[in-house]
Formats: sequence, C-alpha cells, structure tokens
Amino acid sequence: MGRLLALDYGKRRTGIAVTDELKIIASGLTTMDTPSLLGFLAEYLEKEKVETIVIGLPKQMNNTASESEADIQKFMPKLQAKFPNVPIVRIDERFTSKMAFQSMIDSGLGKKKRQNKALVDEISATLILQNYMAQL
Repeated sequence: MGRLLALDYGKRRTGIAVTDELKIIASGLTTMDTPSLLGFLAEYLEKEKVETIVIGLPKQMNNTASESEADIQKFMPKLQAKFPNVPIVRIDERFTSKMAFQSMIDSGLGKKKRQNKALVDEISATLILQNYMAQL
C-alpha cells in the first residue's frame, strides 16, 4: 500500500499534502518553489511509496479552465515522464484557497501567519487531497 500525494500547483509555489500509509488522514507536507518540485518529488518517492498523485484542476465559476491550468498542462508531461508508474488524477480545486484561508482564521492563526501564502498553498493541497479521498 502506498500514500496518496496531492499538489496545489502554482507558477511560483506548489503546496504538497500526503496521506498516511493507510490513506485515512490527509496532512500538509510542505510548500516547494515550483522549479524545485520535480527534484523534491523524486527524493520523496524514493523514500515513500506513493500510489497516486492528485493534482488540483483549477476552474472558473463558469467551468472553464483558469489561467494557471496552462502552467499545469506544461508540467504534467514532465511529471508523467519522471514517474511513469504512478497514476496521476485531477480533481476540481475551486474554492480551496478560500477554504484554506478560512480554516486558518477558524483555527485562530494571527493575521501575520495568515499572510503566509506558502501555508495557504499547503492547506489547499490538503483540501484537494481530502476531496479526492471523499470520492473514493
């Protein structure tokens, strides 16, 4: 059995979340500078068995692709080439950033910490992963 890993892919930063080995709990792992992402994932997948990679599918309210989808489409072939044996799935990520920010407020994080965009990306990746797990 392997973990599930989710990416909240962004042009500059990517939030990463993983499950435990039993795939019960999704937790934020880290946020990476996107140019370093493939190297980080290679190291991580060398140490941990990852069953599936879940990548957020950014859409507008009218169901069309958002601007960041073009960047993800350029990244996907590189990811698939690097990890050909790991299935990659996409899941709608609408509202995850807003939900991440609201969860930061609800958990009592101060204004300074809520301005940490890397933390928002990591929480967003966790929400993407939780949404995927709910569909299994």
